[in-house]
Amino acid sequence: MKFEINGKNFRVDDDLRQRVEDKLSKYSPYFNEDVTAIVNFSQVKNLNNVEITIPLKNGAVIRVEEQSFEMLTSVDKAVEKLDRQIRKHKTALRRRYQAHDSIRFEEIPEVEEDVKEEEIQIMRTKNFPIKPMGPEEAIMQMELVGHDFFVFLNAETDEVNVVYKRKHGGYGLIEPILG
Repeated sequence: MKFEINGKNFRVDDDLRQRVEDKLSKYSPYFNEDVTAIVNFSQVKNLNNVEITIPLKNGAVIRVEEQSFEMLTSVDKAVEKLDRQIRKHKTALRRRYQAHDSIRFEEIPEVEEDVKEEEIQIMRTKNFPIKPMGPEEAIMQMELVGHDFFVFLNAETDEVNVVYKRKHGGYGLIEPILG
């Protein structure tokens, strides 16, 4: 497993870099050597954010994000969350991506007894008409219905897109790419 460690509004010193690599290296047996864990550090006001993203060859992405007032606490919380996420979703990942070679399922420990493996259930299905509009109009519609995201047909590209509210302000636009 390789590591890519970046800082935004935050300088990553060698001690922090080494600590993150040490903590994440315990996951190396779970993944092939060419898999890269991307760790992004940032500071917003008094909060220290850590985001760990592990993209797999098959298009799947394992991602966790944590924040606290201390950067090391954020790192510890993110690593704990990553561990739970990998163990919890081991069965689902194996079922879906068995043929791919990015992840080594036999190395991942089974879920402990006290953590129940939840079955994914769709509780509600909504149908709605999609009309062509621009991203700005989609944001306005999202605000009018009071949701955090809005699916629309982009009039400029004739593709289905999603606009969403970002945690730290502003909006995002998702433009899917088939491939």
